[in-house]
Amino acid sequence: MNTSTLPKSSLKIRGIQYRDLNPISALIQQSLSIQFNTRQAILLEKIQKYQSFYGLLQLSKLLPIPLSGDFYIYVAEKDEQIQGLIQIAPFNHNRSTWKVEQVLINYNTSISHLLIGNRSIGSQLLRHCFEKIWEARTWILEVNINEKNTLGLYRENGFQPLAQMTYWLCQPEILEKLAQKEPNLPNLLPVSNADAKLLYQLDCVSMPPMLRQIFDRHLEDFKVGFGSFICQKIQAWLNHTEEISAYVFEPQRKAAIGYFKLYLCKNGTKPHEAILTVHPAYTWLYPKLISQMATVIQTLPPQSLLVSSSDYQPEREEYLEKLGAERINQNLLMSRSVWHKLREAKPLESLNLPEVLNGLKPVHNPIPTPWIKSWLESTYNSSSSTNHHDVNHHPE
Repeated sequence: MNTSTLPKSSLKIRGIQYRDLNPISALIQQSLSIQFNTRQAILLEKIQKYQSFYGLLQLSKLLPIPLSGDFYIYVAEKDEQIQGLIQIAPFNHNRSTWKVEQVLINYNTSISHLLIGNRSIGSQLLRHCFEKIWEARTWILEVNINEKNTLGLYRENGFQPLAQMTYWLCQPEILEKLAQKEPNLPNLLPVSNADAKLLYQLDCVSMPPMLRQIFDRHLEDFKVGFGSFICQKIQAWLNHTEEISAYVFEPQRKAAIGYFKLYLCKNGTKPHEAILTVHPAYTWLYPKLISQMATVIQTLPPQSLLVSSSDYQPEREEYLEKLGAERINQNLLMSRSVWHKLREAKPLESLNLPEVLNGLKPVHNPIPTPWIKSWLESTYNSSSSTNHHDVNHHPE
């Protein structure tokens, strides 16, 4: 039989199904054996837990508690094999900004499978999400500066760099020394939904206007609903983690000037993580807030602390460098708007503009008409002359 007459199989992009979990796990494990990637390791752990609690997660779809609300994964399938996947997630509450968590391609397949038409599998996965998620107005992502292939994929699909993110690891020895110092933060308060406005204002003032516009956060992004609260508690119980957050209140200005959120690992299997936000006018808070976090960490088994900084926060980077923290990762924060201008199918020079404009010309030459005063001008001028005459001839 002539193989050239066989119909060519096309690439199919669809949502993840239960039967895809084993092939995806094998694909991630194979990629991690070549080079370790934090996002892939987190996804592998999430998929393994998804397999263990699949029945519970399916039951949760009938409840108002979104236990699997962040599990947005699309796979690319060809010839009944998984050729790649993309993981995405909403970034803000109104879902106007979405984040591309990662794109993973099975590079063990043949070149004919990797290239579909004029686009690679990675590009088709990205384009599928751009069209599928109609709510998204902006897409953001982080990519390691050393991952040249992945960086090229994102640049090819319209992503532009915004900022450089640096991740620091504070060793347990450093945290132990910091915990011995008194932070002296009398106005450190626990976070609740009533403080959403203060945290929103702090978030706005702590970043450049471009990032503030792209992130598009509002008051609802700093509140936790009942369903989300229950979901966080269940995930914390499954992952053996704990979440602690607090902020520093400035009573004179009635504003929040510093904030931190700690994701604590109780069993010591992975580093603690911290989200830190400081008002640009109160950078002296960095030592005090990190000392406060170090004090909280001392109640758990010794483990390092992961903190991030950006290139528009030089004071934080300077302090972490002085502290002796270790740079472990440098990422590039990138964004893409859905209104991204694509290359024109036809250049403007190829359009015959004179022929188009000829249809807009008048049929006959315009005929000049004499200027005639309107009734309003005539009335105004006559009334003005009358008043002027009365003023000049007013009797003594």
